[in-house]
Amino acid sequence: MSKQKVINVKGSEISVFSAGNADYICITDIAKSKESDSRAADIIKNWIRNRSTLEFIGTWEQLYNPNFKVVEFDHFKMSAGLPSFVLSPGQWIEKTNAVGIYVKKGKYGGTYAHKDIAFEFCSAISPVFKIYLIREFQRLKDEENERLKLNWNFQRTLAKVNYKIHTDAIKENLFPPEIDNSQSTFIYASEADVLNIALFGKTAKQWREENPDAVGNIRDQSTIEQLVVLSNMESINAMLIHQGIHQFERLIQLNQLAISQMKSLLDHPIAVQKFK
Repeated sequence: MSKQKVINVKGSEISVFSAGNADYICITDIAKSKESDSRAADIIKNWIRNRSTLEFIGTWEQLYNPNFKVVEFDHFKMSAGLPSFVLSPGQWIEKTNAVGIYVKKGKYGGTYAHKDIAFEFCSAISPVFKIYLIREFQRLKDEENERLKLNWNFQRTLAKVNYKIHTDAIKENLFPPEIDNSQSTFIYASEADVLNIALFGKTAKQWREENPDAVGNIRDQSTIEQLVVLSNMESINAMLIHQGIHQFERLIQLNQLAISQMKSLLDHPIAVQKFK
């Protein structure tokens, strides 16, 4: 889990964690807003052992979790409703390999659920509170998206600025003594594609052919992390050009750099294609 945030819903602080593209909301905090701290765990246990709850979270897992253990889920579903049936979030996760619910210990500890499941939990204990929760959660996401947009614009501008360093190195070291505009355009495009292949695994032309309806070019559709790495690669490729290193050798080095830096920037498996 990463990127912990807190939203205030009708005077109650509700923790939210983001992992990759998924958001998890602390249902322990939601339960506390309804009852005392000591009763929060019991509220969650009573909710999760309910047949309708099991059907909902089991269906969610089957839709989004390829490693979900359906046989164990069916066993729990058959036992639901029996006086002897008890179930905790930890048992549900352990037995079924579920990913929609997460138990966190330590600071900001508690039971977290994917937003889809958290909203369902909220419906069960307080539909009115759910309305306010959705509103504040959406406010949080809108603010995050606005910040991401500003950061993306900054990184895109930085990549364009660094590209001047890149093109100057090309002009000073790779242009023949006599060259016309068409030849210079080809050389610039060839070196730009060195960066594209190293980072994205494809040339600008290949990307356009795969995305005929997309707005802009491959770099306009990049993530913030990719733009950060691209800016670094432009400066380093310029240095390698000044050193007289052959294009193919530079491509290998830049690809290794892209993989290493993307690994450092991302919390999940890297999104760059290794060049061979």
